[in-house]
Amino acid sequence: MSTRRKINATAKLIGEWPLTPAATLGSSVRARGIFLELRARLPMEFRKLLHIESRVLTLRLSEGAENDVQVVFGIVSKALQNIEDLPVIPREIEDILTISTAERHRWLKDGRLQSAGTKTVKLRGRARNITFHVFDPQHVEDVLDRDLVTVWREQDAATAAENRRRAAGKAAMKRAQRSGRGTAASAGRGPDENSHSSLRGWEDFENDGLLR
Repeated sequence: MSTRRKINATAKLIGEWPLTPAATLGSSVRARGIFLELRARLPMEFRKLLHIESRVLTLRLSEGAENDVQVVFGIVSKALQNIEDLPVIPREIEDILTISTAERHRWLKDGRLQSAGTKTVKLRGRARNITFHVFDPQHVEDVLDRDLVTVWREQDAATAAENRRRAAGKAAMKRAQRSGRGTAASAGRGPDENSHSSLRGWEDFENDGLLR
């Protein structure tokens, strides 16, 4: 589990950029994702200068680092111009919509959640790259505003109930078929010798002595 760096209390605040609700979609996970995306765009030696404090990006420099201000300030300011269009990644959409991973996979598979493409990254400590679907923030906002998650969950519940009903019907039909085969097999064996008295006309044969 990653740990967040402590902010140097003596570092000078050079700039700050509040993240708007349109950018974060009301999610702290999304806010941190934006921060990580912007930090990754900075040159390696400047990444420790950028911080996030209560959904506000801050640029803090220690004494003697004034020459770095314009470089970092310019990169962050430019990146934030279109930050609302930054694709939403899986952990962010789950937090924004308050959905489970299983629901995300199911709704993505059947097309209710619309993929905006894929992204491939290499996580620290993993040998292989991982590829995952990302989502258009406007689509995510539309799903949120229309409360489609509630609608989809009701649809899924109705589908699950129908599937259970059909499964129960099929099971009942199989039991009836097995029971019917058993009855037919029993009838195919015919009457035994002990049941001759139940046959029509048997008494006449016995009286005439034809069976002696």
